[in-house]
Amino acid sequence: MSTHVLASPVLTATSTDLTWAEIPALVLPALGDTLVMVGVTMAIVVALGVPLGVSLDTLGPGGLTPRPVLHRVISAVVSVGRSLPFLILMAALVPFTRFVTGTNIGIPAAVVPMALAGTAFFSRIVENSLRSVPPSLVRVARASGASPLQVLTSVKLSEAVPSILGGLTINTIAMIEYSAIAGTIGAGGIGYVAVTYGYQRFDHNVMITTIVVLVALVAVVQALGDAAVRATTPHSRRRVPRQRRAGTSGATPSSSSPTVQTSASASPKELTDVHH
Repeated sequence: MSTHVLASPVLTATSTDLTWAEIPALVLPALGDTLVMVGVTMAIVVALGVPLGVSLDTLGPGGLTPRPVLHRVISAVVSVGRSLPFLILMAALVPFTRFVTGTNIGIPAAVVPMALAGTAFFSRIVENSLRSVPPSLVRVARASGASPLQVLTSVKLSEAVPSILGGLTINTIAMIEYSAIAGTIGAGGIGYVAVTYGYQRFDHNVMITTIVVLVALVAVVQALGDAAVRATTPHSRRRVPRQRRAGTSGATPSSSSPTVQTSASASPKELTDVHH
């Protein structure tokens, strides 16, 4: 009894390089998998990373409500997630990933370690962004009678938005890189195509295409992130470099930035309006 096996140019390991006309049918679905993988991961990262970062800043020394013991516990957990290289973290989490998703291959299996690694990274970005807010703004808000929650939302988070968005851009690009690594466990995406077809089968056309697609994808994410940072940066900050180039660096602060109320009668809403 004979069996016929139909050989496809895409699936045959001994085939020659794919033609440029055949590559879109292979690469475009993989790009869709990468976008889904990164999109789901970043949604989880933002949902978990922002509260964690706020907790690290608020509970830490000099925070709005210091809790040293709780801060050390949260900080230790986050540090563990950041200390392991992604490939090792992905391998170590295989039993947990299988328990959560029911499988250890494919997009669901890749999202679990990517989300955990991304959350640990992004929470530190949020923490550092909140720490970068000038303490004088916090003191003014407290003097006006604002509660810790009002200070956090109206002053610290509001002032830290551009920095957080910049960190979110960096984190998203890192997740694109992680998705390529996740291709080694059969997660799909551009990384899987690059490794399976470009490297293992020595298909130079596929390898070049995947490199171009990844570079273009990162460039688009970076451009969108930069635009979001510019859109959320107060105009008073963006005018400073222009004034310096025009030779007005010696101008008094009152001529280049709005006056900040320092009286105890200023309300949290007024503080927000002044700084934005």
